[in-house]
Amino acid sequence: MILELKNIQKSFGEKCVLSGISFRAESGKAFGLLGRNGAGKTTSIRILMDVFPAEDGCVLVDGKPIDYRQIKIGYLPEERGLYPKKIILDQLVYFAQLKGMRRREAVKSVDYWLERLGMMEYRNKRLDTLSKGNQQKIQLITALAHDPDIVILDEPFSGLDPVNAILLKDVVKEQISRGKIVLFSSHQMSYIEEFCDSIAILNAGKVAIHGDLREIKRNYVRDRLVVRTVSPESLRAEFGEACTVLENGDLLIQLASPEEKKHTMKHIVEHYDVDEVRVYEPSLNDIFVEYAGDAPKED
Repeated sequence: MILELKNIQKSFGEKCVLSGISFRAESGKAFGLLGRNGAGKTTSIRILMDVFPAEDGCVLVDGKPIDYRQIKIGYLPEERGLYPKKIILDQLVYFAQLKGMRRREAVKSVDYWLERLGMMEYRNKRLDTLSKGNQQKIQLITALAHDPDIVILDEPFSGLDPVNAILLKDVVKEQISRGKIVLFSSHQMSYIEEFCDSIAILNAGKVAIHGDLREIKRNYVRDRLVVRTVSPESLRAEFGEACTVLENGDLLIQLASPEEKKHTMKHIVEHYDVDEVRVYEPSLNDIFVEYAGDAPKED
Protein backbone atom coordinates (compact mmCIF):
# COMPACT_ATOMS: atom_id res chain seq x y z
CA MET A 1 0.00 0.00 0.00
CA ILE A 2 1.26 3.47 -0.89
CA LEU A 3 -0.09 6.52 0.91
CA GLU A 4 0.35 9.89 -0.78
CA LEU A 5 -0.44 13.46 0.12
CA LYS A 6 -0.38 15.44 -3.13
CA ASN A 7 -0.25 19.22 -3.43
CA ILE A 8 -2.13 19.83 -0.18
CA GLN A 9 -3.17 23.44 0.40
CA LYS A 10 -4.73 24.69 3.63
CA SER A 11 -5.37 28.12 5.11
CA PHE A 12 -7.06 29.31 8.27
CA GLY A 13 -8.48 32.72 7.57
CA GLU A 14 -5.75 34.73 5.88
CA LYS A 15 -2.96 32.52 7.22
CA CYS A 16 -1.64 29.93 4.75
CA VAL A 17 -0.62 26.87 6.77
CA LEU A 18 0.17 24.38 3.99
CA SER A 19 1.45 25.46 0.58
CA GLY A 20 1.17 22.52 -1.78
CA ILE A 21 2.90 19.85 0.31
CA SER A 22 3.46 16.38 -1.14
CA PHE A 23 5.01 13.23 0.31
CA ARG A 24 4.48 9.46 0.23
CA ALA A 25 4.79 6.55 2.64
CA GLU A 26 4.77 2.81 1.97
CA SER A 27 3.55 -0.34 3.72
CA GLY A 28 6.08 -2.11 5.86
CA LYS A 29 8.12 1.04 6.37
CA ALA A 30 8.21 3.92 8.81
CA PHE A 31 8.01 7.50 7.63
CA GLY A 32 9.15 10.54 9.62
CA LEU A 33 7.23 13.81 9.36
CA LEU A 34 9.42 16.51 10.87
CA GLY A 35 9.42 20.24 11.39
CA ARG A 36 9.51 22.98 13.99
CA ASN A 37 6.37 23.93 15.88
CA GLY A 38 4.04 25.67 13.45
CA ALA A 39 5.60 24.09 10.35
CA GLY A 40 2.36 22.30 9.39
CA LYS A 41 2.82 18.77 10.77
CA THR A 42 -0.38 18.65 12.82
CA THR A 43 -2.46 20.18 10.04
CA SER A 44 -1.08 17.60 7.59
CA ILE A 45 -1.97 14.78 9.97
CA ARG A 46 -5.48 16.10 10.50
CA ILE A 47 -6.09 16.35 6.76
CA LEU A 48 -4.74 12.82 6.34
CA MET A 49 -7.19 11.63 9.02
CA ASP A 50 -10.10 13.55 7.46
CA VAL A 51 -10.58 15.71 10.55
CA PHE A 52 -11.03 18.60 8.15
CA PRO A 53 -10.60 18.91 4.37
CA ALA A 54 -7.82 20.48 2.37
CA GLU A 55 -8.69 23.41 0.13
CA ASP A 56 -6.77 21.80 -2.69
CA GLY A 57 -4.83 18.61 -3.28
CA CYS A 58 -5.74 15.05 -2.28
CA VAL A 59 -4.92 12.06 -0.09
CA LEU A 60 -4.37 8.91 -2.14
CA VAL A 61 -3.92 5.22 -1.39
CA ASP A 62 -2.44 3.23 -4.26
CA GLY A 63 -3.19 6.12 -6.62
CA LYS A 64 -6.88 6.45 -5.70
CA PRO A 65 -8.65 8.81 -3.28
CA ILE A 66 -8.50 7.29 0.19
CA ASP A 67 -11.68 5.46 1.26
CA TYR A 68 -11.99 5.99 4.99
CA ARG A 69 -14.58 3.22 5.18
CA GLN A 70 -11.94 0.73 4.04
CA ILE A 71 -8.65 2.16 5.32
CA LYS A 72 -8.34 2.13 9.10
CA ILE A 73 -6.16 4.72 10.82
CA GLY A 74 -4.76 4.55 14.34
CA TYR A 75 -3.61 7.78 15.95
CA LEU A 76 -1.54 8.44 19.05
CA PRO A 77 -1.79 12.22 19.60
CA GLU A 78 0.87 14.31 21.26
CA GLU A 79 -1.78 15.77 23.55
CA ARG A 80 -3.32 12.79 25.31
CA GLY A 81 -7.10 12.59 25.20
CA LEU A 82 -8.49 9.81 27.40
CA TYR A 83 -10.87 10.13 30.32
CA PRO A 84 -8.98 10.18 33.64
CA LYS A 85 -11.97 9.21 35.82
CA LYS A 86 -13.19 6.32 33.68
CA ILE A 87 -12.36 2.62 33.95
CA ILE A 88 -9.58 1.71 31.52
CA LEU A 89 -11.26 -1.34 29.98
CA ASP A 90 -14.53 0.48 29.41
CA GLN A 91 -13.01 3.40 27.54
CA LEU A 92 -10.60 1.29 25.49
CA VAL A 93 -13.47 -0.93 24.34
CA TYR A 94 -15.59 2.16 23.66
CA PHE A 95 -12.93 3.68 21.39
CA ALA A 96 -12.42 0.38 19.56
CA GLN A 97 -16.17 0.17 18.93
CA LEU A 98 -16.18 3.73 17.59
CA LYS A 99 -13.64 2.49 15.03
CA GLY A 100 -15.91 -0.30 13.81
CA MET A 101 -15.22 -3.27 16.08
CA ARG A 102 -17.95 -5.33 17.69
CA ARG A 103 -17.84 -5.41 21.47
CA ARG A 104 -16.69 -9.01 21.76
CA GLU A 105 -13.77 -8.56 19.37
CA ALA A 106 -12.98 -5.19 20.93
CA VAL A 107 -12.66 -6.75 24.41
CA LYS A 108 -10.48 -9.53 23.01
CA SER A 109 -8.18 -7.07 21.24
CA VAL A 110 -7.97 -4.72 24.22
CA ASP A 111 -7.09 -7.61 26.53
CA TYR A 112 -4.39 -8.72 24.10
CA TRP A 113 -2.79 -5.29 24.14
CA LEU A 114 -3.13 -4.89 27.90
CA GLU A 115 -1.27 -8.17 28.29
CA ARG A 116 1.25 -7.28 25.57
CA LEU A 117 2.12 -3.99 27.29
CA GLY A 118 2.15 -5.41 30.82
CA MET A 119 -0.98 -3.49 31.82
CA MET A 120 -3.50 -6.27 32.55
CA GLU A 121 -3.46 -5.57 36.30
CA TYR A 122 -4.89 -2.11 35.59
CA ARG A 123 -7.74 -3.40 33.41
CA ASN A 124 -10.48 -2.35 35.85
CA LYS A 125 -8.81 0.70 37.35
CA ARG A 126 -9.35 4.38 36.60
CA LEU A 127 -6.86 6.01 34.27
CA ASP A 128 -5.88 8.70 36.77
CA THR A 129 -4.49 6.05 39.14
CA LEU A 130 -1.69 5.27 36.65
CA SER A 131 1.70 6.91 36.20
CA LYS A 132 2.27 9.17 33.20
CA GLY A 133 4.21 6.45 31.38
CA ASN A 134 1.49 3.85 31.94
CA GLN A 135 -1.16 6.32 30.80
CA GLN A 136 0.88 6.69 27.64
CA LYS A 137 0.72 2.93 27.07
CA ILE A 138 -3.05 2.96 27.55
CA GLN A 139 -3.30 5.78 25.00
CA LEU A 140 -1.22 3.68 22.60
CA ILE A 141 -3.77 0.86 22.85
CA THR A 142 -6.46 3.18 21.48
CA ALA A 143 -4.30 3.59 18.37
CA LEU A 144 -3.70 -0.13 17.87
CA ALA A 145 -6.66 -2.12 19.21
CA HIS A 146 -8.72 -1.87 16.00
CA ASP A 147 -5.80 -3.22 13.88
CA PRO A 148 -5.30 -0.12 11.69
CA ASP A 149 -3.66 -0.07 8.27
CA ILE A 150 -1.96 3.27 8.99
CA VAL A 151 -0.48 4.01 12.41
CA ILE A 152 0.27 7.67 13.20
CA LEU A 153 2.46 8.24 16.25
CA ASP A 154 2.91 11.83 17.42
CA GLU A 155 5.73 12.06 20.02
CA PRO A 156 5.17 8.41 21.02
CA PHE A 157 8.14 8.13 23.39
CA SER A 158 7.29 11.20 25.45
CA GLY A 159 7.09 10.33 29.15
CA LEU A 160 8.34 6.75 28.80
CA ASP A 161 11.18 5.41 30.93
CA PRO A 162 13.93 3.39 29.17
CA VAL A 163 12.27 0.02 29.84
CA ASN A 164 8.91 1.11 28.44
CA ALA A 165 10.66 2.83 25.53
CA ILE A 166 12.20 -0.52 24.58
CA LEU A 167 8.76 -2.15 24.81
CA LEU A 168 7.30 0.50 22.52
CA LYS A 169 10.17 0.02 20.08
CA ASP A 170 9.30 -3.67 19.88
CA VAL A 171 5.65 -2.83 19.22
CA VAL A 172 6.58 -0.37 16.47
CA LYS A 173 8.89 -2.89 14.80
CA GLU A 174 6.08 -5.44 15.02
CA GLN A 175 3.67 -3.09 13.25
CA ILE A 176 6.19 -2.40 10.51
CA SER A 177 6.88 -6.12 10.02
CA ARG A 178 3.12 -6.71 9.63
CA GLY A 179 3.07 -4.39 6.63
CA LYS A 180 1.52 -1.35 8.29
CA ILE A 181 2.38 2.19 7.30
CA VAL A 182 3.86 3.79 10.42
CA LEU A 183 4.09 7.57 10.38
CA PHE A 184 6.20 9.25 13.07
CA SER A 185 6.06 12.86 14.08
CA SER A 186 8.66 13.61 16.73
CA HIS A 187 11.40 15.97 17.88
CA GLN A 188 13.43 13.03 19.17
CA MET A 189 15.74 12.58 16.21
CA SER A 190 17.35 9.39 17.52
CA TYR A 191 14.05 7.51 17.27
CA ILE A 192 13.34 8.83 13.79
CA GLU A 193 16.80 7.70 12.63
CA GLU A 194 16.29 4.29 14.20
CA PHE A 195 12.93 3.54 12.60
CA CYS A 196 12.33 5.68 9.53
CA ASP A 197 13.33 4.77 5.99
CA SER A 198 12.02 8.04 4.57
CA ILE A 199 11.39 11.52 5.92
CA ALA A 200 9.84 14.83 5.01
CA ILE A 201 10.90 18.04 6.76
CA LEU A 202 8.34 20.82 6.69
CA ASN A 203 9.28 24.46 6.93
CA ALA A 204 6.64 27.20 6.98
CA GLY A 205 4.03 24.97 5.36
CA LYS A 206 6.26 23.67 2.57
CA VAL A 207 8.27 20.49 2.14
CA ALA A 208 11.89 21.59 2.55
CA ILE A 209 13.32 18.14 1.78
CA HIS A 210 11.93 14.61 1.50
CA GLY A 211 12.97 11.16 0.40
CA ASP A 212 14.99 8.15 1.52
CA LEU A 213 16.98 9.12 4.60
CA ARG A 214 20.07 7.17 3.55
CA GLU A 215 20.07 8.82 0.14
CA ILE A 216 19.66 12.25 1.69
CA LYS A 217 22.73 11.60 3.84
CA ARG A 218 24.70 10.20 0.90
CA ASN A 219 24.03 13.32 -1.15
CA TYR A 220 25.89 15.53 1.30
CA VAL A 221 29.44 16.53 0.32
CA ARG A 222 31.72 13.81 1.66
CA ASP A 223 34.62 16.02 2.69
CA ARG A 224 34.95 15.21 6.39
CA LEU A 225 36.53 12.25 8.17
CA VAL A 226 35.86 10.84 11.61
CA VAL A 227 38.91 9.31 13.32
CA ARG A 228 38.97 7.29 16.53
CA THR A 229 42.40 7.02 18.05
CA VAL A 230 44.14 6.53 21.39
CA SER A 231 46.59 9.36 20.59
CA PRO A 232 44.55 12.31 19.28
CA GLU A 233 47.17 14.92 20.13
CA SER A 234 49.53 13.99 17.28
CA LEU A 235 46.70 14.04 14.73
CA ARG A 236 45.50 17.40 15.98
CA ALA A 237 49.04 18.74 15.71
CA GLU A 238 49.27 17.74 12.04
CA PHE A 239 45.83 18.89 10.90
CA GLY A 240 45.60 22.01 13.06
CA GLU A 241 42.38 24.01 12.76
CA ALA A 242 40.93 21.48 10.30
CA CYS A 243 40.70 19.00 13.18
CA THR A 244 38.05 19.34 15.91
CA VAL A 245 36.98 17.08 18.76
CA LEU A 246 33.47 15.61 18.78
CA GLU A 247 31.44 15.11 21.96
CA ASN A 248 32.36 11.41 22.14
CA GLY A 249 36.09 12.16 21.82
CA ASP A 250 36.46 11.20 18.15
CA LEU A 251 38.21 13.63 15.82
CA LEU A 252 36.50 15.36 12.93
CA ILE A 253 38.84 16.36 10.11
CA GLN A 254 37.70 18.83 7.48
CA LEU A 255 39.26 18.17 4.07
CA ALA A 256 39.95 20.80 1.45
CA SER A 257 37.91 18.78 -1.05
CA PRO A 258 36.21 15.35 -1.31
CA GLU A 259 38.99 14.23 -3.68
CA GLU A 260 41.44 14.19 -0.75
CA LYS A 261 39.40 11.57 1.07
CA LYS A 262 41.16 8.35 0.02
CA HIS A 263 44.67 9.80 0.21
CA THR A 264 44.08 11.25 3.67
CA MET A 265 42.51 8.07 5.01
CA LYS A 266 45.48 6.04 3.77
CA HIS A 267 47.92 8.53 5.28
CA ILE A 268 46.21 8.41 8.68
CA VAL A 269 46.11 4.60 8.79
CA GLU A 270 49.79 4.30 7.80
CA HIS A 271 51.15 6.92 10.20
CA TYR A 272 48.92 6.78 13.28
CA ASP A 273 47.54 4.20 15.69
CA VAL A 274 43.83 4.45 14.90
CA ASP A 275 40.85 2.25 15.73
CA GLU A 276 38.54 3.66 13.06
CA VAL A 277 38.57 6.01 10.10
CA ARG A 278 35.36 6.73 8.21
CA VAL A 279 33.63 9.35 6.15
CA TYR A 280 31.45 11.61 8.26
CA GLU A 281 27.74 11.44 7.49
CA PRO A 282 25.43 14.15 8.82
CA SER A 283 23.05 13.17 11.58
CA LEU A 284 19.34 13.71 11.16
CA ASN A 285 19.67 16.52 13.66
CA ASP A 286 22.21 18.21 11.32
CA ILE A 287 19.79 17.85 8.43
CA PHE A 288 16.90 19.15 10.52
CA VAL A 289 18.85 22.26 11.53
CA GLU A 290 19.74 22.99 7.90
CA TYR A 291 16.23 22.59 6.49
CA ALA A 292 13.94 23.44 9.41
CA GLY A 293 16.02 26.29 10.77
CA ASP A 294 16.67 25.23 14.36
CA ALA A 295 17.54 22.20 16.43
CA PRO A 296 14.70 20.67 18.47
CA LYS A 297 15.22 19.90 22.11
CA GLU A 298 15.36 16.24 23.05
CA ASP A 299 12.68 15.22 25.55
